[in-house]
Amino acid sequence: MAEDSGYESILCVKPEVHVYKIPPRATNRGYRAADWKLDEPAWSGRMKITAMGKKAYIKLEDKISGELFAQAPVDQYPGIAVEAVTDSSRYFVIRIEDGNGRHAFIGLGFADRGDSFDFNVALQDHFKWVKQESELAKQEANQSTAPKLDLGFKEGQTIKISIGNIKKKDGTSQGGAKARPMGGGGLLPPPPGVKAGGVLLPPGAQQPAPPAQTSTVMELTGRLYISL
Repeated sequence: MAEDSGYESILCVKPEVHVYKIPPRATNRGYRAADWKLDEPAWSGRMKITAMGKKAYIKLEDKISGELFAQAPVDQYPGIAVEAVTDSSRYFVIRIEDGNGRHAFIGLGFADRGDSFDFNVALQDHFKWVKQESELAKQEANQSTAPKLDLGFKEGQTIKISIGNIKKKDGTSQGGAKARPMGGGGLLPPPPGVKAGGVLLPPGAQQPAPPAQTSTVMELTGRLYISL
């Protein structure tokens, strides 16, 4: 995770910003820049937004020496650390801390509206990234704890596969009886002891004698034909 890294990245730098002392907020309606002495800033210098892990830091530094004037840690945006005023888009109230547990609220103003826009977008983009990282970490945690589907065979486990309609080389299907050849016209072959074309007699009857062969002599056109 990025929050475990000690690397500090720079999100936004503006060369000139102004700091104002602000009166206590009298109502819950929010801060108004018109209540400040905008023509008498308490301090002017450079502003830098950095990020280390999930947390962002608004740093106010001297333009020349870079000495730190004040710093505002930001855990979420929008939030108590940074609040926009109700009557202008160029002014904000930030919560600065000294590192010893003490904090104060000061006014922060930009001379140019584009600078205030960049300030706002830099914080929004950072915390959008933080949200995405958190959701991704939750998904990874859920996947690691979910039981994995085991599709492997257990020891001694077998499976049975039934495949039908497989033809053998002799043309018959596996598991079926071999087809019986049929005679001409679809008739069954005669039983043993009976010649093809013969008549099956009842028990005790005698088989008739075959007819005697006769000779026929025919004379046609001077040639002799014998029919047996």
